[in-house]
Amino acid sequence: MKRRFIILPLISAIILTFASCSEKYFTTDGQTWGTSYHIVYKSKRSMDDSIASTLAMIDRELSMFNPTSTVSRINAGTLDSASAPFAEVFMLAQKINRFSGGVYDPTVGPLTDLWGFGRKEIESQPTDSAITEALASVGIQDCMIDEYFRISKKSQATVFDFSSIAKGYGVDCVGRVLEAAGIENYMIEIGGEVLAKGFNPKGRPWRIQIDSPTSGFGHERLSVATLGPIKTAMASSGNYRNFRTDASGDVYGHTLSPVTGRPVRGMIPAATVVAGDCATADALATACMAAAVPDSALAILGRAGAQGLIVTIEGDSLVMLASPKFPFEH
Repeated sequence: MKRRFIILPLISAIILTFASCSEKYFTTDGQTWGTSYHIVYKSKRSMDDSIASTLAMIDRELSMFNPTSTVSRINAGTLDSASAPFAEVFMLAQKINRFSGGVYDPTVGPLTDLWGFGRKEIESQPTDSAITEALASVGIQDCMIDEYFRISKKSQATVFDFSSIAKGYGVDCVGRVLEAAGIENYMIEIGGEVLAKGFNPKGRPWRIQIDSPTSGFGHERLSVATLGPIKTAMASSGNYRNFRTDASGDVYGHTLSPVTGRPVRGMIPAATVVAGDCATADALATACMAAAVPDSALAILGRAGAQGLIVTIEGDSLVMLASPKFPFEH
């Protein structure tokens, strides 16, 4: 049963609120992958070096903006075997692709560049023939990694763009490092993607505030969720920050359909997903955006066993649809 609430703001960021740290809690902040991170954990020693090493590893493996990364070399055709992190993300992406009925697909890289959301700026919208040509290389289910980690792509032009899952995967990797050191109370936030376990410095579950500063809608708190003590992840996606305007003045977002090859013009401007790991939550948030229709988005979450908070447009209003067990603060 869906819960419906009339709201004004869109989700645009996850803001973390908690009490000041005691002497047993460490806090580390910084910049990585073009965004910021904020990590709090209870430990006998600083884990800053291990955290930094993990973040650097994700950049070496999955960054589209690092020309020597594993994914960049595979895309360029100079490497034909995957690393363990690449293979793990690839397999999860295929799984989410199946859950989504194909609307989530991280091989839309050629389309991303074509529509001006990639590494190159464009002066005009792509032609139908250019879209058809790009679509011929899209399809993660037509790619595979064998038992020896050798990669078979759909075509030589197939490009893996794990931007919709890599940040969440990086959060999970930091969580693994902390847990390997025996740390059971932590909160990891990188660019708005969150993984939390145990309790905050007040001895309570971690409080995650979902805010939405958007032009024309003001700045209001959308909701507060509680994560922990069981390890739980939260990720959000939205079209309201990364968008373009076409020649007729119509606005279109960065979520692209692997079916049509065009921007998804749906009813969902934002989605927040809660799952057991952050990579899954990250990918599912994008899948909800690509689903275009709220019922389809919630169905995807149901198949994946995840919870979601979907913002949808109905007439002149914005409506929030929540899965039954979304962890609102009580």
